Amino acid sequence: MSKQKGAATVSSVLRLMIPAGKASPSPPIGPALGQRGVKSMDFCKQFNDKTKNLQPNIPVPTLITIKPDRTFSFVTKSPPTSWFLKRAAGVDKGSKTPGKSTVGKVSLKHIYEIALIKQKDPNLTHIELSKICKSIIGSAKSVGIAVVH
Repeated sequence: MSKQKGAATVSSVLRLMIPAGKASPSPPIGPALGQRGVKSMDFCKQFNDKTKNLQPNIPVPTLITIKPDRTFSFVTKSPPTSWFLKRAAGVDKGSKTPGKSTVGKVSLKHIYEIALIKQKDPNLTHIELSKICKSIIGSAKSVGIAVVH
């Protein structure tokens, strides 16, 4: 009885935070893709084209799947919750001592608006909006931003 071995189809997944419309073959993108045999310019052109309608420099979490034949596909997600919170509060950085000092304030309306954006992420589509709001309020506390009613 002989066993047949199937072709190995192991894909590697690369997670990067790339500013919208600003992908370039310089570090960290170029080296990360280059060592996996992918032409970074091909990825950069596709990424910049896909994110050209977003506000420049918005951090875009990106999952790049690289197949054994060196082809790739990628998925972009919405910016991190902390980025939205800091932008809504009008601050550049979170608190150095969250829980003790606050650096800004956001309203429940801001929380709701952020939740509507985050709910469109593929991994959050099945979660109730109220639970996403509670998660965002928790994130606000951990960054040192007060939520006011």
